[in-house]
Amino acid sequence: MSLNRRSFLEAVSMLAAGTMLTVPAQAFGLNRKLRVVLVGTGVRGTSFWGKRLVDQYPNVLEFVGMADLNPGRLEYAKKYMNVNCDVYTDFDKMLVEKKPDLVIVTTKDSTHHEFIIKGLDFGCDVLTEKPMSTDEDKCQEILDAERRSNKKLIVGFNYRWSPYTTKIKEMLANNTIGKITSVDFHWYLNNYHGASYFRRWHGLKQAGGTLWVHKATHHFDLLNWWLDSDPYEVFAYGALEHYGENGPFRGENCRTCDHKKECKYFYDITKSERDMRLYVDNEKYDGYVRDNCVFRPEINIYDKMSAQIKYANDVVVNYSLTTYSPYEGWKIAFNGEGGRIEAWQDVPYFDNESLDQSDLHAAEMNQSGKDELEYSPVIVHKNFEDHKVIQVGYERGGHGGGDKRLHDKIFVNPDSPDPLKHTAGVRDGAMSILIGIAARRSIESGEPIKIGELTDLVPRKNRL
Repeated sequence: MSLNRRSFLEAVSMLAAGTMLTVPAQAFGLNRKLRVVLVGTGVRGTSFWGKRLVDQYPNVLEFVGMADLNPGRLEYAKKYMNVNCDVYTDFDKMLVEKKPDLVIVTTKDSTHHEFIIKGLDFGCDVLTEKPMSTDEDKCQEILDAERRSNKKLIVGFNYRWSPYTTKIKEMLANNTIGKITSVDFHWYLNNYHGASYFRRWHGLKQAGGTLWVHKATHHFDLLNWWLDSDPYEVFAYGALEHYGENGPFRGENCRTCDHKKECKYFYDITKSERDMRLYVDNEKYDGYVRDNCVFRPEINIYDKMSAQIKYANDVVVNYSLTTYSPYEGWKIAFNGEGGRIEAWQDVPYFDNESLDQSDLHAAEMNQSGKDELEYSPVIVHKNFEDHKVIQVGYERGGHGGGDKRLHDKIFVNPDSPDPLKHTAGVRDGAMSILIGIAARRSIESGEPIKIGELTDLVPRKNRL
């Protein structure tokens, strides 16, 4: 199946708006493939938004161009993705020469707004990796650009599409425990995955907006979606106490470090053929080091974070993010007027199992694994009744099965019903990052921050 331009643009506009599409399925495939360009050729861009699309949707789309400031990564990306498109270090030139239908943005977080806005202004629909941007000013610029362009921005929130998170949404939408009053939500990054943010560019606030924005935007989007309301006010605490200059020693990078044997965070990048070819071979072009020291003094983000979020519908959320946990997982509890829902994933002692923490993240990120079902419980406890355990099936790979479902919705079934409002547009992208931005500002000021004061978006009690 191939998409003609007009049909795709009509479909993607309604997709981003989160409404049921009215264009019939047979309206697609009449003319040609979707013309796609990618800007940013790191791991996420070349895999999830690159090779997977090439492999899974060859009859739907084609990559007609890729752009990056690093020419070495561009050449590697072509080989890895198995495409034969032109590559550019000049994004504007690529737009003019290739006239794409869709721009996919997977650059450094702090530059997302530049390419989103240029793509919209050029007349393209844009799909961006989360987070949409890193501060309130850039967020407002994106909102303004979408309004004046008459084009649409899709934000790649894949966690929404996991069968496990979807089951939670279904229960809440069905009023299983009555009106929700409060939520406890805690996310744990293990010593393998959590540390990786501090050795990459994400460890610099000016590049990624801190993990309040880069990582927690996933979690805040889930909360906004589950609660079907917008955040109203945020108060937060945070500190850098474990990584950065707190470390007992440091080196230039892991490859050349004198402390390989004694450092528990030593990362041997030479064991990854892909990282060596994508990053190490191309350091000479831009100086980006993928195996940086987690104790380098320039790290300026938080490694422990806690926030209280008040929603427009009066729900209060207690949230925390830990970046050096012994295990990787999360747990959440919804308190309602009629009971309580508890859910978790990958908390070993809850599930009476032992997971290899070094392999856990790799399995989740895997885009080509088998779709073998695993099961995690959701506990429903209604007031004055015994609790019930509901086993929910999901796939380990591709972020719990969310990746493929998100891609299929965008590229294969844009006209399918969306009763639980999985699809995410510019407002969803904005509201998720604004919680993190507000949390960051709250830590810096010591004051609660109202979401409505950050951009011209007015928080809604019930999302439309």
